[in-house]
Amino acid sequence: MKLWGGRFTKETNKLVHNFNASISFDQKFYKQDIDGSIAHVTMLAKQGILTNTEKDTIVSGLNNIKTDIETGKLLIDSTHEDIHSFVEAHLIERIGDTGKKLHTGRSRNDQVALDMKLYTREELLEMKDLLNTLLKTLYNIMEHNIDTFMPGFTHLQKAQPITLAHHIGAYFEMFKRDQSRLDDIYKRMNYSPIGSGALAGTTYPLDREYTASLLHFDGPTLNSMDSVADRDYLIELLNALSTIMMHLSRFSEEIIIWNSNEYQFIEIDDAYSTGSSIMPQKKNPDIAELIRGKTGRVYGSLVSLLTTMKGLPLAYNKDMQEDKELTFDAIDTVKGCIVLFTGMMDTMKFNKTIMESSAKNGFTNATDAADYLVNHGVAFRDAHGIVGRLVLYCIEKDISLDDMTLEEFKAISPVFEDDIYESISLDTCVNKRNTIGAPGKDAMEKVLKIYKEYLNI
Repeated sequence: MKLWGGRFTKETNKLVHNFNASISFDQKFYKQDIDGSIAHVTMLAKQGILTNTEKDTIVSGLNNIKTDIETGKLLIDSTHEDIHSFVEAHLIERIGDTGKKLHTGRSRNDQVALDMKLYTREELLEMKDLLNTLLKTLYNIMEHNIDTFMPGFTHLQKAQPITLAHHIGAYFEMFKRDQSRLDDIYKRMNYSPIGSGALAGTTYPLDREYTASLLHFDGPTLNSMDSVADRDYLIELLNALSTIMMHLSRFSEEIIIWNSNEYQFIEIDDAYSTGSSIMPQKKNPDIAELIRGKTGRVYGSLVSLLTTMKGLPLAYNKDMQEDKELTFDAIDTVKGCIVLFTGMMDTMKFNKTIMESSAKNGFTNATDAADYLVNHGVAFRDAHGIVGRLVLYCIEKDISLDDMTLEEFKAISPVFEDDIYESISLDTCVNKRNTIGAPGKDAMEKVLKIYKEYLNI
């Protein structure tokens, strides 16, 4: 069944039908299509456009169709152009001519706009829940590693000592911002387009506010042309999903590095690793690598939709049908990546001794040695040069700053005394940094308290 065709004298070419049809992918929101239709006919009855008997018959028929689809009794087939025509055809088949009144006061344009918003809204909320589970996993790691020392890096060079909790906390902030972006998108998109018609509304006395309330929207959209042509919320969503994937990819890259034989900071659980078909010693971080790889796929969806929309005049154009496959694929990809990444992090083991040793042996306490000199009256620029000579001396001797004798310190600067060792210890280097946001234990405990309240745990 087609929802159009009265002015046509020929059947659509089979290739044209297949090219034009969207049921292969828009069947994904059969539930949203039915729920939207139930709200629509409920409003039509309230306005006296349908009788209550007609409304009850249509609603009963729609609910039966939904049940039959969900139980597998009714299969969605490709003979229909889209999910809207599929549902309406089966409704008419089951309840007769009353089913033909379902489409009163609406167009496929506002119908598909509604379905896509309902589907996207539901998926967005699920995405937030998945991110929340990931954040709880990261919080748990942070809580148990507030004293786990490791090197902090800039340019992939050891820079200053931090803790694992502090490092993980940087990603906690990223994913927290991701949740905030999803909240913002929800607020902007949560307005109902149904009742906008094809582009210019309708002469029927619809109560769009009532339909919006039935579907838990904040209200109706205020311009019928924009209502059917708006895909901003999908572009915003794909942008947010791309940012989530960027964060997952950055974290995955670090996990790949930390998992290498050269670092050995972590051990990925066997359940989230694979082996080699030829090298029996290999244990590969495939999940992290695949997440890193799939990031480009989500980026591609964003760029594709931006490109599709950039030249479209108002109002609806068939090009917009391209929004669905791109969005569906991106949503499924990101959800899968978050779930797998969360599982990988939850089962990961951290080699704390190796991390601490790496921090000690990378001159990460050099800045603190310079600060020691400054606190003893040496100008910072002079202190910087003195510590540079210390580092060069240690490199030549293949030792760390902590291994130097006091005589060796004094040979380069007589300002050094016995208290230099306490000043450059990892504990001092980290835990003296207690401004909010720093890695010191007191600062981290304050941050963890904030995170605990944020997660409501």
